Amino acid sequence: MSEKLRVGILGGTGMVGQRFIALLEDHPWFEVTTIAASPRSAGRTYEEAVEGRWKMDTPMPEALKKLVVMNVNEVEAVASQVDFVFSAVDMSKDEIRKIEEDYARTETPVVSNNSAHRWTPDVPMMVPEINPEHMEVIEAQRKRLGTRRGFVAVKPNCSIQSYAPVLTAWKEFEPVEVVATTYQAISGAGKTFQDWPEMVGNVIPYIGGEEEKSEREPLRIWGEVRDGAIVPANGPVITCQCIRVPVLNGHTAAVFVKFAKKPTKEQLIGKLREFSGEPQRLRLPSAPKQFIQYLEEDNRPQVALDVDFEKGMGVSVGRLREDTVYDYKFVGLSHNTVRGAAGGAVLCAELLKAHGYIEKK
Repeated sequence: MSEKLRVGILGGTGMVGQRFIALLEDHPWFEVTTIAASPRSAGRTYEEAVEGRWKMDTPMPEALKKLVVMNVNEVEAVASQVDFVFSAVDMSKDEIRKIEEDYARTETPVVSNNSAHRWTPDVPMMVPEINPEHMEVIEAQRKRLGTRRGFVAVKPNCSIQSYAPVLTAWKEFEPVEVVATTYQAISGAGKTFQDWPEMVGNVIPYIGGEEEKSEREPLRIWGEVRDGAIVPANGPVITCQCIRVPVLNGHTAAVFVKFAKKPTKEQLIGKLREFSGEPQRLRLPSAPKQFIQYLEEDNRPQVALDVDFEKGMGVSVGRLREDTVYDYKFVGLSHNTVRGAAGGAVLCAELLKAHGYIEKK
């Protein structure tokens, strides 16, 4: 029997579910043994369920083509097959909150890509390099749920990955005010250009709910654990605009920052290049060796050249310069479906396993 942990993918037929499956092929710790989706996909092989809709640029793993998809609503049946699950279900927030807690109550840890539990006080929302200590709230959550090993953990919104790590690296200089505009890829909506031809040569200056997430979620990541809950940080103040652009993968951010303690440009670049965290210390399988790279060229970062930095798990930064209104401005880039979605969740699961929160049933 394999020593790898048995993994289920909830919502395995959608774009993020497919990304999980692609990333987990040959993973040293985890093995996908179960795929669950909506009742309309249940009972069909995975190959049949996603026929004509495989959106990854790598082939569907041969080992999973003939795997029969289970009904995601049959919680006990799915949970009996796995050690933990990744959640990428497409439901209403209330339905997601319920079904993820239902899985947790079967003593099955849930690592979710969804936003439904991001503001549940005892659910950790982690960028593993930034706030691994938020795992501590899991014990309070288990008491609330009445579980011994089951819990829910989430990763934050994809749009903040291109600038929240940068601001974290500069924490000692005390950022107090941030203006960010994100230019977000269509895969963030689960689409390709084939699905969404009207995005070719087009820009849409609206993404529902995205600006609120982009302004508020970094504060929760920078918060502290207090009395079994995450208490968000008070600052910096962040205001954001989110724009959909004709790019397949890669969210770019143009950011202006005001500091309480004004650093030099050289200090800021140095902090980016030396920034690392618990995933690097533990050498987790999906951890980038270098979390943030700084690019000196005036025309970088570019999606075409830089989105796959560190296999899509790194953040690229460039165009750092002084500003006439704020102190500094820069451009950041991250891969929205790797670091920003499935890959970020896989790294969270690796961190949770390394700290003993996820283990074999």
